[in-house]
Amino acid sequence: MSESSNLEIERQRIVIVPGMGCVPVQECNWYSWLQQELEKDSTGQFSVILEDMPDPYTARESHWLPFIRNTLKVDEKTILVGHSSGCEAIMRLLEKEKVHGVILVAACHTDLNDENERKSGYYNRPWDWDTIRTNAHWIVQLHSPTDKLIPVAEGRFVADKLKSEYMELERRGHFMGKQLPEVLSVLKKKCCA
Repeated sequence: MSESSNLEIERQRIVIVPGMGCVPVQECNWYSWLQQELEKDSTGQFSVILEDMPDPYTARESHWLPFIRNTLKVDEKTILVGHSSGCEAIMRLLEKEKVHGVILVAACHTDLNDENERKSGYYNRPWDWDTIRTNAHWIVQLHSPTDKLIPVAEGRFVADKLKSEYMELERRGHFMGKQLPEVLSVLKKKCCA
C-alpha cells in the first residue's frame, strides 16, 4: 500500500446560510439539493453543513453571527454559500473573520425600506467593503434582473464594491427554485482548480 493511499483526503467544508424565513431549511429552495449534489460527488471531497438558523423570521445579526461562528464552526478553510439575508450575514461576518471563499445569491446592501429587514441589524452602519473583500480568497455573486424582492441594482452595487465575479441570470427571480446548478458549477470549479 502506498503512502499516499494512507492519507485521508481533506474534505472541503461548505456552509449554506439560507434566507430569512427558511424553516425547516431542508425543505426550502435549492439548499438541500445543493447539499445532496455535493455530498454524492464521486471525489468525496465535500462536507456540507445545512442547519436551521436561530431567529429565522427576523434573521437578526446578533443571533446569526454567533451561530455561524460558534455552532457552524466557520473558519479560514470554509466556503460560505449565502442566499438573500444569508448574504448580508456572511458579509458582516467577513468584516471580522476570514474564510476560503464565498458565493452570494441575491445580495443587497440596504434594508430596502422594509421594517423587518431593518430589525435584522445588518444595515445600521456602513459596510467595510475592503475588509469583506480581503477576508475571502474569492467571492462569486449571482443575481437576476427579475428578482422582485431585491432589485438587481442592489446586487450590482455589492459586486462593484466587492469586485466579485458576478453572474446575472435571466428570469430566475429570487432564486427560490429547487435547483441552482450555477452554484454547484462554481463550487466544483473553485474546489478543483
